[in-house]
Amino acid sequence: MVLVVVMGVSGSGKTTVGSRLAEKLGWKFYDADDYHPLENKKKMEKGIPLNDEDRIPWLCALHDILRREDTSRQDTILACSALKKMYRCVLSGGTSAIESNQTEQPGDNPALKILFVHLDGPKDIIAGRLEKRRGHFMPRELLQSQFDTLEPPSAPENFITVSIEKSLPEILLLIESAILQGEALPE
Repeated sequence: MVLVVVMGVSGSGKTTVGSRLAEKLGWKFYDADDYHPLENKKKMEKGIPLNDEDRIPWLCALHDILRREDTSRQDTILACSALKKMYRCVLSGGTSAIESNQTEQPGDNPALKILFVHLDGPKDIIAGRLEKRRGHFMPRELLQSQFDTLEPPSAPENFITVSIEKSLPEILLLIESAILQGEALPE
């Protein structure tokens, strides 16, 4: 059973990569954007970046979805910005990660084992993608705030980084190889 979070700034390709990979592998797919409260979407539409207080309840709801899928042994991919290490801890550990400020929890609800796939690339390429995107609540003007907030994953986090300068088939193959070979997955 595998849980994957495809992460990165807005416009990095999370939804495209995550949905295509889920389709290819026959896994369940969730887009975190679908779970933002209306207040968050309105704030972003006005060009106001979200803060931790805006994001934590949303991340806790996403953790609950991942926990449910993990409990039912369903391989799942979630497309989610997961910009800060703390946000990734909340996705793994829920509210207890906030309280303890760590990902490892003792007891009945240990932290979820998640592979974070960081889609990384130059700001100019991502900005170009955002300019072409229509009907999304995230305006291009907020891209810099996302880069400012981003804390790229690092050890001991369970992650791989994939360049968005590669073609979509190459990106999918790299992620699929890491998943199927277990290279980036916890014991």
